[in-house]
Amino acid sequence: MILDCRAVGSMLLGAARLLAENADRLSEIDSRFGDGDHGITMNKISRLIAEQVPLWGDRSLQAFLDDLGMAAMEVKGGSAGPLYGTLISGLGALLEADEKEVDADGVRRMFAGVLQELGDITQAQVGDKTMMDALIPAVEAARAAKGDVKEVLEAAAQAAEAGAKASEGFVAKYGRARSYHEQTIGTPDAGAVSAALFVRGLAEGLEDIA
Repeated sequence: MILDCRAVGSMLLGAARLLAENADRLSEIDSRFGDGDHGITMNKISRLIAEQVPLWGDRSLQAFLDDLGMAAMEVKGGSAGPLYGTLISGLGALLEADEKEVDADGVRRMFAGVLQELGDITQAQVGDKTMMDALIPAVEAARAAKGDVKEVLEAAAQAAEAGAKASEGFVAKYGRARSYHEQTIGTPDAGAVSAALFVRGLAEGLEDIA
C-alpha cells in the first residue's frame, strides 16, 4: 500500500478527531498535577489540523508537515504547542523534500523523524512520565514491524497506548507535576495519553479512506 498526500491528510484528520473527542479527559488528567489545560491546547491543535489539511495544495509531504508543525508551535498552551509542532514537523524530517508518496518504509522513516526532532528539544526518556513514554515505544514498534503500512501504524498505535498506560506507574520528572513526586504514581501522564491518541488517530484516519 502506498500513501499519497490525501491518505496522510486523512491520517492527520483522524488524529485531530481523537484529540478533540478526548479533550475533556486530557484536561481532567492534567488537572490532577498540572495546569489542567492540556485538553484545551490539544483542541486548538486539533482545529489547526482540521483547518490546514484541506489547504494542502501541491506541497510535498515534508513541506506540508513542516508548515503545519511550525503553525502548531505557535499554539498557546505551555510546552504542548512547541512539542506537538516538533512532533508534526518530525513526521516529515526524514522524507525527501519532494516526496509525495510513502510506503511502509516511508512510514517508519516518518516515525523515526519524530524521535530525531524531539530529541533535539527534550532529554526525556521512557519512565520520565512525559509524552516520550508513548512516542519512544511507538517509534521502536514501527521500526520493528513487518508488513504493510497498516501493520506498521497498528504496531505503533498499540505500543503508544501501552506506553501511556505504563506511565501511570512512573514518578513525574518534568513540568509542574514533578513537585508532587510519588503522588503522581497511579495517574497517567496527560502528554503520553495525548501522544497515544495522536498515533492511534493516524491509524484510524487511514481506515477512513480504505
